[in-house]
Amino acid sequence: MLSPGDPLADSGPLPRYTVRMTTDDPREAYRAAWADWQAQLSRLHAFFLDGERLPPPEVKGLLNRESRAKERYEAARRRLLGIEE
Repeated sequence: MLSPGDPLADSGPLPRYTVRMTTDDPREAYRAAWADWQAQLSRLHAFFLDGERLPPPEVKGLLNRESRAKERYEAARRRLLGIEE
């Protein structure tokens, strides 16, 4: 248990995908994963298609976040369809 003065206790809420992916409802997990992936994809499109400029380290982070969001979406999709690996 974290004490109130612990820096981790004051770090704020967990990211949406972390909270929602812990649900037992596959439909809710799928919808949350889809929304999170679309948000990351939108940022990626802003960079590639709309010309938003980012420093190279941020580009790498953007690509990694989109990739992980898609993996979470694909896992939630497989779970919803009943074809978990």
